[in-house]
Amino acid sequence: MNQLTALAPQDDYDTIRAAIRYLSENGPDATDLPRFARALGLTERQLTDLFRRWCGLSPKSFAQAVALDHAKSLLRDQASVLDTTYEVGLSSTSRLHDLFVTYEAMPPGVFRAGGEGIDMIWGVAPSPFGRAVITATDYGISGLGFADAETSIEDAFADLANRWPRARFTRNDARIVQMAAGIFEPGRWSPDQPVRVVLIGTDFEVKVWETLLKIPVGQAVTYSSVANHIGRPTASRAVGAAVGKNPISFVVPCHRVVGTSGALTGYHWGVPRKRAILGWEAGVISAAH
Repeated sequence: MNQLTALAPQDDYDTIRAAIRYLSENGPDATDLPRFARALGLTERQLTDLFRRWCGLSPKSFAQAVALDHAKSLLRDQASVLDTTYEVGLSSTSRLHDLFVTYEAMPPGVFRAGGEGIDMIWGVAPSPFGRAVITATDYGISGLGFADAETSIEDAFADLANRWPRARFTRNDARIVQMAAGIFEPGRWSPDQPVRVVLIGTDFEVKVWETLLKIPVGQAVTYSSVANHIGRPTASRAVGAAVGKNPISFVVPCHRVVGTSGALTGYHWGVPRKRAILGWEAGVISAAH
């Protein structure tokens, strides 16, 4: 997986976003490579090299990975996905290429108190999906969002920090960069060095987020299937709200929840980024085979 072990430059993701806009407007058929390349101001070789470097896929394979038909295919096994318990440290086939995550749910009182008495660090690190803004406690990562041309670093941090208005935040980019490497570099995904996260929310939200952690890379589920899994079959809208409030994007994979039709419905950090993450994950799987 050498292609995917280094964090992609920020400039790569900016071009990928433009590519996703092009595919959204022109459909998933990227077989007309010269036209696709010209639309992005690149040569065919530059376009191919960009996708190979960023996600290990050809432009055509990436286009297929972000298409509706692909999302529909990811849904086929959704019931078995959520009925299976994944235990950290076991290398099941479906878990082999996913993030190994351990989590701790903070007591409800911490949520109700707005994080009072909790010390957190925060910082910015490169990621394949733009600049990652991350918050963390001594227990693990508590928030992960993204900054780009539309969302400044300060706004992304405020989005995360406002969830815990009474917590104390100190910026420490050096530590955050180390944490980000374990999150975004597939070569470091290992049960021996799991990504530690702390879930802070209502009991209902935490149940939803715990369920999201069971969705392996390369799979997807619907909001209704999550509702069924937690024993609240009529609560699809509430599940959608909880998914939207997920504070630890990418690690807690809310991007793997899609509409019943397979459509990539809303994403807190933008649907283009959701498409990018799913396409990048397809590259992770492809590189591992």
